[in-house]
Amino acid sequence: MLNLNEITVRLGGRVILDKASAALPPQSRVGLIGRNGAGKSTLMKAIIGLIDPDGGSVDMPRGTRLGYIAQEAPSGTATPFETVLAADNERAALLHESETCEDPDRLGDIHDRLLAIDAYSAPARAGRILVGLGFNEEMQNRPLDSYSGGWKMRVALGALLFSAPDLLLLDEPSNHLDLEATLWLENFLKDYRATIVIISHERDLLNNVVDHILHLEQGKITLYPGGYDAFERQRAERLAQLESAREKQAAERARLQDYVARNSARASTAKQAQSRAKALAKMQPIAAALEDPSLSFAFPDPPELRPPLITLDMASVGYDERPILQRLNLRIDPDDRIALLGKNGNGKTTLARLLAAQLPTMDGSMSASGKMTVGYFTQYQVEELDTGDTPLEHMTRQMKGATPGAVRAQLGRFGFSGERATQKVGSLSGGERARLALALITRNAPHLLILDEPTNHLDVDSREALVQALNSYSGAVVIVSHDRHMIELVADRLVLVDSGVAKEFNGTLDDYTDIVLGKAPGNASGSAGKSDKKADRKAAADAREQARALSNAVTKTEKALADLTAKRSRIERAMFDPASADPAEKNCTMSELMKRRADVEKAIEAAEQEWMAAAEALEKANAA
Repeated sequence: MLNLNEITVRLGGRVILDKASAALPPQSRVGLIGRNGAGKSTLMKAIIGLIDPDGGSVDMPRGTRLGYIAQEAPSGTATPFETVLAADNERAALLHESETCEDPDRLGDIHDRLLAIDAYSAPARAGRILVGLGFNEEMQNRPLDSYSGGWKMRVALGALLFSAPDLLLLDEPSNHLDLEATLWLENFLKDYRATIVIISHERDLLNNVVDHILHLEQGKITLYPGGYDAFERQRAERLAQLESAREKQAAERARLQDYVARNSARASTAKQAQSRAKALAKMQPIAAALEDPSLSFAFPDPPELRPPLITLDMASVGYDERPILQRLNLRIDPDDRIALLGKNGNGKTTLARLLAAQLPTMDGSMSASGKMTVGYFTQYQVEELDTGDTPLEHMTRQMKGATPGAVRAQLGRFGFSGERATQKVGSLSGGERARLALALITRNAPHLLILDEPTNHLDVDSREALVQALNSYSGAVVIVSHDRHMIELVADRLVLVDSGVAKEFNGTLDDYTDIVLGKAPGNASGSAGKSDKKADRKAAADAREQARALSNAVTKTEKALADLTAKRSRIERAMFDPASADPAEKNCTMSELMKRRADVEKAIEAAEQEWMAAAEALEKANAA
């Protein structure tokens, strides 16, 4: 059992935790929640021992192994696989000792212990964890220094999960994960057989994984049984009771004040009036439920435009002449709600940047309505805000020529009213900065909102407010998010970005979840009996070989298509701009050029059919 006994923490003269107490049951899975800036990370640091409370204590069984992610991501020439394996300190020490130990009795004890902790299956377990977090075999064996900070934090998470501590402490573990890795993590934590304390704003994770909610508010903590939905119901009942008690107290206060006022001057009732005045002075007021302006989101509605807003026709996009996505065919209308699915690195952000006109097409075409405006949100905008300026100064710069009233009105839509508009950005929480970034990108009432992970710094209530604002917004929305709750409530179209293409996913988010977790849609789950492992390995090897051959065929046809498309472009340039034509086509007559173009068109059509057949076969092989 983990006991928190009247924990008090002051930071910068401000009380963050005020005699916070709770008793967490053994092997419970606890979701630690609260508004942005409430002190969740502070409480977790007190549990870990990174900060010493000003008062109170944290008690847990002696010998409890704590596990948490350090603030600095791992780095160096070690690989992710080596880093995760090394996280089990006992295994590493025993293996090292076994290589030098000459005492037969001690050597026997070492091997018994290695068997007890399942040390010999550790490489397989480490590999499974890394695969779940998005690292394929090649990625597992690259040096850590070749990865970005976000991927390094995935390695740190993998090492923590592999070490299997008795008390697992996680602070927003999904912030660096995509939807696929978030689903895997949720599945992993469901089966974790030790105590978990997790700070998270993911409603689905809090409903599917945890069995208690520890709510932090105004320095106090309250433990609720059940997941997040159960917590909301219990808290709503508690707040209703609190409000009823507050109203009764206010009526009683008014009655006593009236009695004292009417009877203090009369000798016959002066003592009774004095007694009631003392009771009135001792009466502790019950505070009303707080109104939080950080729940304010209101996107300005754009003027109407005729559909479509954007059309992609066989478009390619990438960087440095290397296409990341090809053969894009997509139409976005003014009322569309689209979620982009797919693992990090597959091209979701690249597609978002293309739609925001931050990247040009490398081939094919993209047409957009001439009057269309786009609001594009990324985490970089949050990080690049000038911490020395105020929200008012940021918005005034962006809304040049607008009246002060219009500037204030736009800030007010996102909770920055009155004095809050003149606070320094450096003093704002992560959630408040995210709201400011959203306010800035929507200042011109855009027709299309493109939101790339907009919820990373938002708590559960703020996310819910954002969902409601998006559903009230009359423009189009394209969203990239690992928050399933948001996708389910906002998106009515799913587009899967994978293997260099983006296409409509003809299913629900639950169907996609089943695919990610390896559950074949429609298949009954049951006992299949023991399989022949040798036959399974052979079948898997054959499947990999078939997939490799199909992948090569897809690559070959894609190259042929690219060559044919380039040839068609050269012919068309000779037809319509002879001065810039290549020598091979410059001396051809118009009829010869038209014949060549017709031949190339036929070849492109045949190559497209060949590509589609190969791609479909590859998709079936991968799904099998």
